[in-house]
Amino acid sequence: MVNYIVVLFKDKLKKKIINKFVTLKNAKDFYGKKLLISNDVIFEVVVENGHPCKYEIGIIEMSSKQSVPVYVIDEMGRSSKVKLEDEGMTLLQISQYKKEETIFDIQRDKKILTQEFIKRYLKSDGLKMLSVLNNKILVQNDDTLNLFSCKNEDESSRFLDCLSSYFFKTKRGDCLFIKDYSTPQRKYLYSLLEAKGYDKKVLYRKFTTYPPSI
Repeated sequence: MVNYIVVLFKDKLKKKIINKFVTLKNAKDFYGKKLLISNDVIFEVVVENGHPCKYEIGIIEMSSKQSVPVYVIDEMGRSSKVKLEDEGMTLLQISQYKKEETIFDIQRDKKILTQEFIKRYLKSDGLKMLSVLNNKILVQNDDTLNLFSCKNEDESSRFLDCLSSYFFKTKRGDCLFIKDYSTPQRKYLYSLLEAKGYDKKVLYRKFTTYPPSI
């Protein structure tokens, strides 16, 4: 018999049941582990389909009797009582949750997570330079160039900020992070990447998902 479920919320709406439990202890143990994993996420999802979004994770009891109300605090410090529209369910706990974002590895034609990006392309030997070029991330390691794309220009810039903060916290000093280029420098990078076989149309593209409608 299922008494408790751990649920992923997106923008205050239930998106996915992550796991089900008979006892509250097991539900809380699983919930705690998921929060620890969330805390270690370097680059989280903050936009989907061109729109900002927020994720949370919660424990729900399959009961309509809520003895203690649950409150959440927004960015302005205001608290509000959380209610579920579903009958027969009671929210016991809810916390902010960092859902891990991916970037697109252009040369391998696949989405990857940040830790794979670091392990594969930012090994500790030698100085690497990371740059923003439209919605692309360029990694230069001597004569080796690797290119990655994010959803849009803001996301590529945010990815570099997140990575820079992570390297600062972990005391790694083997990477240079560059977000701004002069026009001549950008032209040079375009020609360099084209010479390496990258499609010009791909290089000049500024987003991979549609921007939000105005």
